[in-house]
Amino acid sequence: MMIRNKLFYIVIIVTLLLPCLSHAERIKDLASIQGVRSNQLIGYGLVVGLDGSGDQTTQTPFTVQSIINMLGQLGVNLPPGTNLQLRNVAAVMVTATLPAFAKPGQLIDVTVSSMGNAKSLRGGTLLMTPLKGVDNQIYAMAQGNIAVGGAGAAAAGSSVQVNHLNAGRITGGATVERAVPASFGQSEYINLELNSTNFTTVKRIVNAINSFYPESASAIDGRMVQVRAPIDNNQRVMFISQIESLEITPAKDAAKVIVNSRTGSVAMN
Repeated sequence: MMIRNKLFYIVIIVTLLLPCLSHAERIKDLASIQGVRSNQLIGYGLVVGLDGSGDQTTQTPFTVQSIINMLGQLGVNLPPGTNLQLRNVAAVMVTATLPAFAKPGQLIDVTVSSMGNAKSLRGGTLLMTPLKGVDNQIYAMAQGNIAVGGAGAAAAGSSVQVNHLNAGRITGGATVERAVPASFGQSEYINLELNSTNFTTVKRIVNAINSFYPESASAIDGRMVQVRAPIDNNQRVMFISQIESLEITPAKDAAKVIVNSRTGSVAMN
């Protein structure tokens, strides 16, 4: 009985001490390099080859207009007033993220989402779609077979569906055509931007960097650290790699209490 009581008290003490234990994290996990960022791309395209699950053209006239324009560019001229009844085509929006330092010829993933009343994009093929940035310049071209994560079936008046059928992905479905200019090596300094504002964490990052490279880092505010870096790109890459690998103990976040009114559960740090 006495041994059991001792074990009980040991478990209680360990449980109370666990929140006090600090853990080190890499600077790479706490901050990012200013200017090294991804960019969002968007485009409008057509998906063909659907099994009768495409847009209802009477309710989505932009799909018919897109088909007529595309056929005209391919040398197929339809008579004026032609009424197209299409069931295997869907108008879609194509989105992608262009990573930092992406070069022409590299492949990126794209997400294809229906913008009309198509029932499913499963089995469809995205036709060549230009992807533009916020400056309206084309940065990538997308095309390929769509992989839809959902599944559905219908028979005898009943149907079942798992997940969503009106959106899918194309792995490596876009080819980068233009690189985004970056100011990575055009300044004497680089700036580290913390993921969240914390003056204590900024101070610890500055101390960690200066312990390896004296008087090279200084705090700008509660979210940014300025570091003097080599001008040569090769040396600068090695320098940043070493800084990102440094470990510090981040400051504790503000206390939070989260109450879930639906389940009645309470979570707090």
